[in-house]
Amino acid sequence: MTLFWTLWISIITLIVVIGCAILLRATTKNNTGVKEGEPMPHTFDGIQELNNPLPKWWVWLFWFCIIIAVIYAIAYPSFTANYNGLLNWTSADKAVKSLAESKKAANTSHSQYQREMDKAKSKYSAVFKSHIYNADGHYKDIVDIAKDENAIKIGQRLFLQNCSVCHGSDSRGSAGFPGLTDKDWLYGGDPKTIKESIMYGRQGVMPSWKEALGGEKGVTEVTSYMLKLSGRRVNVLEAAAGKTKFVICAACHGADGKGNQALGAPNLTDTIWLYGGSRRAVEDTIANGRNGIMPAWLKILGEDKIQLITAYVYSLSMDKNKNKNNK
Repeated sequence: MTLFWTLWISIITLIVVIGCAILLRATTKNNTGVKEGEPMPHTFDGIQELNNPLPKWWVWLFWFCIIIAVIYAIAYPSFTANYNGLLNWTSADKAVKSLAESKKAANTSHSQYQREMDKAKSKYSAVFKSHIYNADGHYKDIVDIAKDENAIKIGQRLFLQNCSVCHGSDSRGSAGFPGLTDKDWLYGGDPKTIKESIMYGRQGVMPSWKEALGGEKGVTEVTSYMLKLSGRRVNVLEAAAGKTKFVICAACHGADGKGNQALGAPNLTDTIWLYGGSRRAVEDTIANGRNGIMPAWLKILGEDKIQLITAYVYSLSMDKNKNKNNK
């Protein structure tokens, strides 16, 4: 932060604190010329005010708040980012640029966030391990963990803390974010693949095909054919023309349109659509492409937590009777 902003924030802070003190001091003095408890010479709507002083408890409480504000401003980094306060306290490692730097700084800084993370790790790591490790020290099979009610509850809480912002608290996803409660998976729904997706992330790229298909007409024709694959009623002539152009899409989605999990190419023959299944949404996907990123969580959460989250996610789709939704 520049010197200008440092001075700007510091001066404004001091003006507010000192101004409150001056205002409080002024209001505790009787400058009206009327003795305390006697009526004031003015009236409002027939109501005459008495010259009563501010309650003592209120005055002393206000002075206490002003004193605390001064102490807080000196002890903590209240003024600017350049001032760490006498206690050198920080809510987070603001200067670090990586997880490695954050862990290194935790040994020397007063970061409350890092201290709380370390405390939680020491307290709960043993709980995590008790549900995911066998007696021989190896991981339990994820299918077996998914049958452990307590392990699933822990996995659910970890999911809500870290994954629900994209996939939803009910795990049903939204436009652009896969739902996890059905049997439809872009890269595969077996435990090993789910764990890999969480640990290392995924990046799905659907390029723009508008020019390659010959413009808006080609996009409309291919859209009609794709919607026909999923059982929708479409213009027969458009679908027939789109079928011949679908060869461009078949490289990823397959000649039958059933997708390719090795590439993360979705199945086009069902009614589940990641970015929406309306004609307009499908046309937009074909014409302009899509770029979806699932971040890697291994360095953030560690493999133990991911093992529990994987078991929870896998358990969501174990029931074949669950309703399908947007993948």
